[in-house]
Amino acid sequence: MHKLIRTLGSAMLALSLVGCGLVYVPDVQQGNFLDKKDVDQLKPGMTKHQVLVLLGSPSVHTPFNQNRWDYVSTQQHRGGKIKIRTFTLTFNNDTLVRTDGDFFAQDPEKMLEDSKKYHVTYPVDETQGDKSNGGTEDGGMTPPEGGTR
Repeated sequence: MHKLIRTLGSAMLALSLVGCGLVYVPDVQQGNFLDKKDVDQLKPGMTKHQVLVLLGSPSVHTPFNQNRWDYVSTQQHRGGKIKIRTFTLTFNNDTLVRTDGDFFAQDPEKMLEDSKKYHVTYPVDETQGDKSNGGTEDGGMTPPEGGTR
């Protein structure tokens, strides 16, 4: 009986630690990891062999279309939302003709951080033109000091 209580207590302690986030959850990267400088070297007219040497083998081979290579990568940061990135190469007669994909799309938070360097600010407390004006006709604005509406 004492052993059962000790086992249940250990299990409860372990579950409470998992719930508190004290257990380490690693970052998980799966699929192809493409380097931007390697992708920038791609040129229309390259052969499949040249692309294979430069980027490595694609993660998805389509059995019905041998002229399409897909590089897919998933990344999950410490148990968070999974980001899926794709990069598609299209060939015609063993020659690269087109590249598509969002493999190097910027993270929205990074884009916001970059936009701050341009000092673009918009008034946050402006209510003119707001449709949710609290039932007043003029948008709920108060008259300026000493003035009338």
